[in-house]
Amino acid sequence: MRNNKTLFLFVVVCTVVFGFLAAESPAFAAGSEQTLYNFCGSGDNCAGILPFGVIFDTAGNLYGTTAGGGANGWGTVFELIPNGGKWTEQTLYTFCSKSGCTDGSFPAGVVFDTAGNLYGTTFSGGVYDRGTVFELMPNHGTWTEKVLHSFGGGNDGNGPESGLVIDASGNLYGTTFFGGAYHGGMVFELIPNNGTWTEKALHWFKDNGKGGSNPAATLVLDKSGNVYGTTPYGGIYGDGTVFELIPANGYWMEKVLHSFNIKSKGGYAPHGDVILDTSGNVYGTNSEGGLYNGGTAFELIQSNGKWTLQVLIAFKPTKLGNVAPNGLILGKSGILYGSTYGGGAHFNGSIFELIPNNGTWTEKLLFSFNHQTDGSAPSNLILDASENLYGTTPFGGTYGYGIVFKITP
Repeated sequence: MRNNKTLFLFVVVCTVVFGFLAAESPAFAAGSEQTLYNFCGSGDNCAGILPFGVIFDTAGNLYGTTAGGGANGWGTVFELIPNGGKWTEQTLYTFCSKSGCTDGSFPAGVVFDTAGNLYGTTFSGGVYDRGTVFELMPNHGTWTEKVLHSFGGGNDGNGPESGLVIDASGNLYGTTFFGGAYHGGMVFELIPNNGTWTEKALHWFKDNGKGGSNPAATLVLDKSGNVYGTTPYGGIYGDGTVFELIPANGYWMEKVLHSFNIKSKGGYAPHGDVILDTSGNVYGTNSEGGLYNGGTAFELIQSNGKWTLQVLIAFKPTKLGNVAPNGLILGKSGILYGSTYGGGAHFNGSIFELIPNNGTWTEKLLFSFNHQTDGSAPSNLILDASENLYGTTPFGGTYGYGIVFKITP
């Protein structure tokens, strides 16, 4: 049911960031932070509020979305351009620019195709006010928005909370948090054909069903075209799943790789993306549970068709932080990087790395955020070629509306 499910970004994050009452001695941080851009709430030069992560283009510019704010108050797509150590912001598109917000509202992340077009989703707006998939096309310094699909509820699903992934043929894959034939959200594909797009439902989740429920993270594709993702609800124990969708003769079969259990030490409620290593193992995070009730980082290891869960770390609020709804990223030498919304030295979130060593993992705090000076509740991360980390915070910074940051380990 829609009223029973929490919109994680706007509700849980606020609770995490502002709800801590106790602390231990702060842990040593081994990285430096640079604020690339401060978002503001109003004015001609404000690019929006609640930034939702960033991506690179081939020239080293950063692109992202804000889930609110902008000229119309419903979110933006922005670009940050580096020049001599400084970054200049350019707003590419402001949502609710069309009557009735038919172009969408509350965007969630973007992805490039090989031609330089941007694609993303909006949680609401569109023809039926249930969300959209959109494209932004560049043309000599300006960008034109096109709605590829307006979600209509019912079997179609509604309320996409995450971004998209694109395959080598230009097909787009994503999820909706609500709706679908069994009211637990869905996985969809959008297929291009001579300027038009056809939507195909790959899988419908049952509300609190054993196959998972209410997906909220961006999907990942393997080399064979299989789709992987998480659900924060449902599964055998009702505490979330990691799933795989396997194509076969035009149909897609769901396989639950793991069902999380609130009673175990593995954590539960995975809201974040998963990643794959070269061996096909799956890595991710849980936002709750674990040994210290601060969530966990985990690996799913495949052997002879079976998947085994290994807990890499249980998060402590006073060390690396706690509540890790974001996914992990894989760096050089198998090092994993991630972020936490809460905890850390100032209880405003942290950036950490996990270092592998003969089957064990060593945790290292890279940076603890301080709300007023460098933001709070960091998002998913990306890496540049020098292994510097980039991301956003939806809160804090100079004006209190979030920042884009760079962490140098």
